[in-house]
Amino acid sequence: MDDKDYMTLSSDRRTAIVMLAMGLAALAAAFGAQDFLGMAPCELCLWERWPYRILVLLGVLAVLLPGSGRQLCLWLGVLALLANVGIAFVHVGVEWHWWPSPLPECSASNLVTHDLAGLMKSLPARPAKPCDAPNFLIPGLPVSFAAMDLLYAVVCSAVIGMRLRRR
Repeated sequence: MDDKDYMTLSSDRRTAIVMLAMGLAALAAAFGAQDFLGMAPCELCLWERWPYRILVLLGVLAVLLPGSGRQLCLWLGVLALLANVGIAFVHVGVEWHWWPSPLPECSASNLVTHDLAGLMKSLPARPAKPCDAPNFLIPGLPVSFAAMDLLYAVVCSAVIGMRLRRR
């Protein structure tokens, strides 16, 4: 698709393509940081990926569906981004020690047990990175990956919301 073809698409379809690209970019950044930079995700990091997965699915549907179906998918995409704003805000609060993590996987297991079976039962299914230990994508920049995700989700939801309201 060249620039001329993109400009002949409806405004809603262009917004759907932008939404799809936003979701893919966020997931690419998350998996890239994990796989290529060796940053271990905590449980809250993994939760933050779900709204982007939903955003990608809604973006594909919005590209394919006609009129009102497309509009519904776009507005649901804004809701998915706002859900991610909430999750990322909770994560930032956990990193800055404003509150404890709501997820039990984010804290150390109870090692005070009377038997080995009790200890093994209290351990998580997979090793977890503590949610209050931030990952910094850019060394020396005091903005964690979770804080960057929070800002990204706010900007993306504002961009899509403004494009939909402008219509």
